Amino acid sequence: MNIKILGPGCSNCRVLFQNTQEALKSLEMSADLEKVEDYAQMMSYGILGTPGLVIDEVLVSSGRVNTVKEISDLLQKK
Repeated sequence: MNIKILGPGCSNCRVLFQNTQEALKSLEMSADLEKVEDYAQMMSYGILGTPGLVIDEVLVSSGRVNTVKEISDLLQKK
């Protein structure tokens, strides 16, 4: 599984990254987790607002900081 956090490195992006780490840990899942700060790469996902959450190359959320529970729910659907 590959997970990307899209954003310029703002505080919301950092919180989403941390929430994603916590969700993975709580589910005892492993994934390649990376931050994407390059605007051209972020735009390739059709993101309208940051931060964005991409799971296996599919944009699943943008413009908001998902909670650990919301991220866990998204990960369990994969």
